[in-house]
Amino acid sequence: MDTDARALRSLAQTYFDSAYELDADKFASIFHPSSSVTKVGDDGNVSVTPIATWLAAVRNLKAPKQQGLERQDQILSIDVEGELALLKLKLQIPPRSFTDMLSCLKIEGTWKIAQKVMTSKI
Repeated sequence: MDTDARALRSLAQTYFDSAYELDADKFASIFHPSSSVTKVGDDGNVSVTPIATWLAAVRNLKAPKQQGLERQDQILSIDVEGELALLKLKLQIPPRSFTDMLSCLKIEGTWKIAQKVMTSKI
């Protein structure tokens, strides 16, 4: 496995761990400070949330780990093109199941999430 794929798998694992623990600081370590989270809300409208706002919301949620819930994490795909990568991940934060597309950039030798686009279902 090449270096970039290994680094991106490691980033994905940190992402999964952050989601299971709902650890905003751990999330912050893998997101670029200018990133945002985009989704279609339950009302059908698209929302784009700056990462700082999203991390603040994460800090107020109860973690699946605290609730003793089982993990279901899966890397669906990793696509790398130079300093650009797209990760497609599946995970659960009950009662919802999420599919996240993470656009990543290699900045000064380190992969960071530049944009998270997500969908979820119950």
